[in-house]
Amino acid sequence: MSLDHEAIYKAYAGTVVSIDDGAGAFDKDGKSVTLDQSKIDSARTTLNAEAAAIAYQSVRKPLYPSLGDFADAMYWNSKGDSTKLEAYYAACEKVKTDNPKP
Repeated sequence: MSLDHEAIYKAYAGTVVSIDDGAGAFDKDGKSVTLDQSKIDSARTTLNAEAAAIAYQSVRKPLYPSLGDFADAMYWNSKGDSTKLEAYYAACEKVKTDNPKP
């Protein structure tokens, strides 16, 4: 038997402090906690929705130009040449446009 630890901890926050796939869930005193599968399923649905709401962040992160590029663009901008900074901002905007928030 394999239990959904993450969903159980969410569904029974403050109650369940340990989980053993073979023995079940336990409170802080080591007493067995009776699990309600519908409560666990609801917590899993919530966890999945929370993960989906921020999934775009992990997609965007590797696509952004580097902070080194930003530093270089800022240097040249301070010297009166804003073309690199404008290009940097445009690249960031493209990442956001191509990978919108849900």
